[in-house]
Amino acid sequence: MKKITTFAFLLFFSFNFCAAQDFVYKPKNPAFGGDTFNYNWLLSSAQTQNLIEDPDLLERTQGSTLDNFTESLNRQLLSQLSRQLITAQFGENGLENGNYTVGDFQIDISSSIEGLVISILDTGAGEQTQVIIPYF
Repeated sequence: MKKITTFAFLLFFSFNFCAAQDFVYKPKNPAFGGDTFNYNWLLSSAQTQNLIEDPDLLERTQGSTLDNFTESLNRQLLSQLSRQLITAQFGENGLENGNYTVGDFQIDISSSIEGLVISILDTGAGEQTQVIIPYF
């Protein structure tokens, strides 16, 4: 009788200690259904492990001093030219509500709750874009 009791006791406790759970696989990579918040971590990890260096990267990013000066001068000239064109087209007060035509572009400027809405329509290509400048 003692053997049966001992066996039943061991059998009962062995089932209690042998609990199991479901194994569920969840990928880390968001491209395969993983969490989208892992993207930055995966990208930084891959960039850290990348040992191949691009030999032309330094030349493309820095360029020569003369190239940088030419590029800066072009940007300043274009900026000044665009400022003069805007002053000539829109006046000294700048952008005011209304419809304007500049070449193939039809510009509609209006105020809304979100801010100043500038809708630009390219009549030649049929493309349209909208810029919203929020109020401060």
